[in-house]
Amino acid sequence: IVHSALVYCLRVWIGQCLPLNDGLLNRTRITLPDCFLNPTFPEEASRCPAVAAGNTESSQNIVEAFMKATQLMASSQGTMNNVIFGNDRFSFYETLGGGTGAGPGFHGTDAIHSHMTNTAITDPEILEYNFPVILRRWGIAPHTGGLGQWNGGHGMIREIQFQEAVQVNLITHHRTSGPMGLKGGLPGSPGAQTISRSLDDGSCQTTRLPHIAQFDAKPGDILSISTPGGGAYLPQP
Repeated sequence: IVHSALVYCLRVWIGQCLPLNDGLLNRTRITLPDCFLNPTFPEEASRCPAVAAGNTESSQNIVEAFMKATQLMASSQGTMNNVIFGNDRFSFYETLGGGTGAGPGFHGTDAIHSHMTNTAITDPEILEYNFPVILRRWGIAPHTGGLGQWNGGHGMIREIQFQEAVQVNLITHHRTSGPMGLKGGLPGSPGAQTISRSLDDGSCQTTRLPHIAQFDAKPGDILSISTPGGGAYLPQP
């Protein structure tokens, strides 16, 4: 995962149309302490450490660290906003886009997958036809991109109402602080997620969820996710 993220970063840094191959690392030395990015792997496979969210959250943060170090562009959303729900009958998994960071001479892009993400969002018709859900809202989350001479892209908002009892799992980041701006540009807004439930007295209760969450949802519950906006580049003129 570390090598793959670095190959991507090198291609961005070089800025030329280069073939994707391992030769890009021939003159690259990676120095890492013994840590979660460089664990010790025992010979016995059953004793090797498991990888959790490596291809999604860790890879995105490796890229963001490289972009900051090289000053190539402000931070993009820095997460893939993993959404998983299902029950004994079905399961569903998708990742959500957000705002990308701005850079020298360009604004960020709104509501799009960025950097290490290689998936596309599920179309409303496909989602509702195959799964017992209603897509209540899907669009750009306004005013979430950082402000600067070059603005960060806005995040995405997606609201799903469940029609069956399901278990929901969320793995996300940038929920307490937003993606950083660069060279004086303001950071993007952090993401947020809530679950709204109807109570017996007819009222609605909305609960804010942590960045990593697992919970049971009932028919009628609405999951709302707003993804982070990208950071801006340079202060406003």
